[in-house]
Amino acid sequence: MADISSIDAVIATLAGQDYVCDRALGTVVFLALRLGRPIFLEGEAGVGKTEIAKALSAALGRKLIRLQCYEGLDAASAVYDWNFPAQMVAIRTAEASGSADRSALQAELFGPEYLTERPLLQAMRPQPGGAPILLIDELDRTDEPFEAFLLEALSDFQVTIPEIGTISAPEPPIVILTSNRTREVHDALKRRCLYHWVDYPGFEREMQILSARAPEASAALSREVIAFVQRLRTEDLFKKPGVAETIDWAKCLLALDVLTLSPEVISDTLGALLKYQDDIAKLHGSEAKRLLDEAKASLAPA
Repeated sequence: MADISSIDAVIATLAGQDYVCDRALGTVVFLALRLGRPIFLEGEAGVGKTEIAKALSAALGRKLIRLQCYEGLDAASAVYDWNFPAQMVAIRTAEASGSADRSALQAELFGPEYLTERPLLQAMRPQPGGAPILLIDELDRTDEPFEAFLLEALSDFQVTIPEIGTISAPEPPIVILTSNRTREVHDALKRRCLYHWVDYPGFEREMQILSARAPEASAALSREVIAFVQRLRTEDLFKKPGVAETIDWAKCLLALDVLTLSPEVISDTLGALLKYQDDIAKLHGSEAKRLLDEAKASLAPA
């Protein structure tokens, strides 16, 4: 059973799932588990916000339920839906048999058999192993009406289905909300959560992350990769590479049997590191060599 009795134990438990976090994030996770409070994580895309929910799920043996947010997401889509095709078949079958009792049929049509549970309703249900991990991912993609709905759902951990009634969670789920900060999330929602900004890691912590996620990479290559990526993050880019891109790039280099970085290798594999053509175009010619030289210089002994 996972040890979450202290901050250090939480950090070690997450490390056991190859998730390397600093003490500040470990403290937030420990307090959230101890106090039963949602966690609100903000930060650039690819810094590990979503991965912490996966790591917690694996470490605690809890089911992970993910609500992927998008523009136009409403309460009905997040909570439940009715299986209309199956309902229509049931209605036509009853009509064809000539034995339809309207009140009995209505009760049957809006019963559990025809209810499609979406993530928020699933998170209110008892799950094997205990309360699930509810990941509400990229909340900033939704709009304010959905945020207002979440305020009630996360305050009382219950949802209402007009045809059935109110369903309350016997044990509140462990809630993790993430945002890439494409817009500001309302303060009322943040106040109900423990907040943490997930920043790009420092050199040593990113080395630990890469060692956990791509252990086959040599220490020398890993140091060059991270030094180059961290130097690249200081440039004026539309989308700076996150930790996820560092890991992807290292795995691509390993697949190509690369032992050390060169401007040619960088140019050939930029698609694993940068995702916008304007950013890639900035590294053509001598720019890749300049950044690589600066990265290698930073690794040289003082």
